[in-house]
Amino acid sequence: MARVGFVGLGIMGAPMALHLIKAGHEMFLHTRSAVPGELISAGGLACASAQEVAQHADIIFMMLPDTSDVASVLFGAAGVAAGLTSGKTVVDMSSISPIETKVFAQKINALGCDYLDAPVSGGEVGAKAASLTIMVGGPQAAFERVQPLFELMGKNITLVGGNGDGQTTKVANQIIVALNIAAVGEALLFASKAGADPAKVRQALMGGFASSRILEVHGERMIKRTFNPGFRIALHQKDLGLALAGARALGVALPQTAGAAQLMQVCAANGMADLDHSALVKALELMAAHEVARV
Repeated sequence: MARVGFVGLGIMGAPMALHLIKAGHEMFLHTRSAVPGELISAGGLACASAQEVAQHADIIFMMLPDTSDVASVLFGAAGVAAGLTSGKTVVDMSSISPIETKVFAQKINALGCDYLDAPVSGGEVGAKAASLTIMVGGPQAAFERVQPLFELMGKNITLVGGNGDGQTTKVANQIIVALNIAAVGEALLFASKAGADPAKVRQALMGGFASSRILEVHGERMIKRTFNPGFRIALHQKDLGLALAGARALGVALPQTAGAAQLMQVCAANGMADLDHSALVKALELMAAHEVARV
C-alpha cells in the first residue's frame, strides 16, 4: 500500500480522498478548514500543513480552486515543496493555467521529484462514484506509478502528453461543456417561448442526433429548476478565462467561448455565481424575459 497525501478536501477532493483511504492506502490529509470527520473515521490522518503532508507521503495529490491556490500550496510558507525529498511525486488534479503548470513542474523537478497535472471532469457526481475522466500531463514513468491510484478515482484515464497537456485538455473540455450548455439552454428556451412543452421537447431530442450528456443532465436541471451546484458558475468562469487567456497568447480566436463566458458573467452579475453552471440558461432567460419552465 502507498503512503499518499491529499491537500484540498472540498466538494471534489473529499470523496476522491475517501476512495483512496477505503482501498487501504495510508493517507495524510490537509485542507484550509477542518479535515472532514468522515475521512478521519475511515482512517485518514490530519496534518497541520501541506508541508507535513509532503514529509509523510510519497505521492501527494492536490485538488484546489485556482492557479493562485496551487502556487500557494506548493511554494508558500509550510507548502508542499518545503516537505519534499527526492523521488516523490506531486499530482495536481485542480483545473488551472497550463502555462503556469509548466513552471510549477519545472520547480518540482528541480527538487528531484516528478510532477503530473491531472485535472478531472465529471463533477461531484463523478467524484463520489469514482467515475471521473482524468486527463494527465507528465512523464510516462510517473504516470504508470500513479495510475493504480487514478483508477480508484476515475474510469477514463489518459496520458495526453507532457506537463501542461493535461491542463490544456481540461480547458478544451470546459469549452465544449460551456458551449453545449449554452446550446441546450437556447434550444429549450426557444421551444418553451414557442409554446411547446420543454420536457417533451427534451425527451424527443434525447432520441436523435442532438442527444448529449448535457441535454440529459443539464437539460433536466433547466426544466426542473434544480441549480444547486455540482460545478459552480464561478469555477467554470475561471476555466473559460484560462481558455481566453490562452487564446490571446496563441493568437487564436474563440468567439463562441467568449460568448459563453459573457453569459456566465451575466449570471455572476446577478448574484448567481454559486449556482450550478447549468444556470447559464438564466442569462438567456433574462434577455428573453421568459423562463424555460416554472415549478
